Amino acid sequence: MYIPTFDDVRAAHERVKPWIHRTPVLTSAFFDALTGAELLFKCENFQKAGAFKVRGASNAVFGLSRDKAKYGVASHSSGNHALSLSYAAGRRGIKATVVMPRTAPDAKKDAVRGYGGIVLECEPSTAAREAMLEEVVDETGADFVHPYNDDRVIAGQGTCSLELHEDVGPLDAVVAPIGGGGMISGTCLTMSALSPQTKIYAAEPKNADDVYRSVREGRIVEDDAPQTVADGLKVSLRPRTWHFVSNYVADVLLVTEEEIIETMYLVWQRMKIVIEPSSAVALAAILKNRNLFIGKRVGVIFTGGNVDLTKLPWMQTNNLEK
Repeated sequence: MYIPTFDDVRAAHERVKPWIHRTPVLTSAFFDALTGAELLFKCENFQKAGAFKVRGASNAVFGLSRDKAKYGVASHSSGNHALSLSYAAGRRGIKATVVMPRTAPDAKKDAVRGYGGIVLECEPSTAAREAMLEEVVDETGADFVHPYNDDRVIAGQGTCSLELHEDVGPLDAVVAPIGGGGMISGTCLTMSALSPQTKIYAAEPKNADDVYRSVREGRIVEDDAPQTVADGLKVSLRPRTWHFVSNYVADVLLVTEEEIIETMYLVWQRMKIVIEPSSAVALAAILKNRNLFIGKRVGVIFTGGNVDLTKLPWMQTNNLEK
């Protein structure tokens, strides 16, 4: 199994620059006061296609040879990777087919189609996704761009923390959400090269805690169809991402559904920016574990901002103060 290096991250950054935004780093006096830390928010919610995943998808798509590209690309995704792969494929002028669980937000399915991607719906389980995707690849010859267990994708995601380091300098810690582990793996890859003293924390919903259990059991533990408002974090680790999680992540911090929703609401209210539930998991973990971060400079990765505005999570829970 090939493990990407920091040289791959550098090469990815050069490759994807024309197709992505260099997203801003924002601060918040409110959240600094609330946590006792200096928080630096890398805002991938402002990214092309609305999420960090466009980095890895673009690296994979634009790294294909002409012969491979003519068959298009395919993948499975609950939303943001599907959006990103469709965006990148559209910019290169090739076909993208994505298998999405039928329970994925309609807004994300519509956005995939808007970028020219073909959506095939399946049952909401990893097994169902992978089975349908295998059929697509067999029939079309498309290049399978895995949402995270792909060295091209991991190297592309590493460009996010590369920019963060270039913009703000060394950090005491970086906190990012984790599902399959692509962003965390890219963060580990970059920070281990540029700032090895920086601690990497993975933040995970308690309702989808397979990474937490994996770390404690010393092996990949899978959870096939967890139920969480953080729809981008429902998938399990794979060998490439497990390598980085098991070797570089300082700890996995769990948060409840209520904590995710409350944090998302606070960010919308106080920072006046749109983030999705999965993005809120990182900040929710910091708020819950203030003792780990007091007095520290902490990078927080807001991974995306793709939400269905007709089904905001606090509309379903009426116990939040307005």
